[in-house]
Amino acid sequence: MSTVFLEAPRRLVDVMIDGKTVRVPEGATLLDACRQLGIDTPTLCYLENLTPVNVCRVCVVDIGARTLVPACSRKAEPGMTVHTDSERVRTSRRMVLEFLASSVDMSLTAPEVRRWMEQYGADPGRYGAAAPSHAAGERDAARPGEHHAGDGDTAETVAQPVKYDNDSYVRDYSRCILCYKCVEACGEDAQNTFAIAVAGRGFDARISTEFDASLPDSACVYCGNCIGVCPTGALMFKSEYDMRQAGSWDESRQTVTTTICPYCGVGCNLELHVQDNRIVKVTSPLDHDVTNGHLCVKGRFGFEFVQRRARES
Repeated sequence: MSTVFLEAPRRLVDVMIDGKTVRVPEGATLLDACRQLGIDTPTLCYLENLTPVNVCRVCVVDIGARTLVPACSRKAEPGMTVHTDSERVRTSRRMVLEFLASSVDMSLTAPEVRRWMEQYGADPGRYGAAAPSHAAGERDAARPGEHHAGDGDTAETVAQPVKYDNDSYVRDYSRCILCYKCVEACGEDAQNTFAIAVAGRGFDARISTEFDASLPDSACVYCGNCIGVCPTGALMFKSEYDMRQAGSWDESRQTVTTTICPYCGVGCNLELHVQDNRIVKVTSPLDHDVTNGHLCVKGRFGFEFVQRRARES
């Protein structure tokens, strides 16, 4: 049987990473090459189903250039020499993690993030205690270019009250690290709704709807894809948020069952997270070739009929 190529074979390139040679297909990123070697490279704004936007800068590596480069988007080139654990790289990663943790609530990030902070010796406390929380709407009303300097004794913070204006999900921007994942998922990478974007400049930059409208009054279609990609818990199912507030959320007691969405014939895979015989949230596998981790409003939030049917029976 003859071999049939679905696409033209890609040329392989050799890259030297931390003294080891790795061969990757042309067009692969340095992050791909690092992972092929098993090198633990921290990432916050990168996700396999989204276009790299290079904003968190925690994955930077040293290629001998004037500046460090983001491994998530820099393409591997033949003969390239890469250092992932030089003092320059470690200092940069430590400072990024410190700046984020000194101003953002990182308590709900993945365990890997806390491990990276320990690995790189990040000490956000050295910038001082957190400044008082902002009042509701204060950061949304900030004008570009009018950021006021702090008092020098406290670390500036993005802390603010939680926004809940609908029954599907809440927005807790005190946990937002501006990774842009939600913007990408709402835009060209998935939903093409463009209901949210980054507003403001500098430290006053924040995720916002058009003219800071409430979600029901915005272009949001409640697909929840922004929740699916958020790495910090800034965007969260209302069901999960309520359970966390009540102290009943317990992932160790949850089971995850993969099934097919019943609402249409597309065949999206759903991961049902169940606790105490109740569906508490729904996700979709990143590697599913139909959804690539994304869903519509019915697949993401249309599970309430299961709970009601159980109560009625």
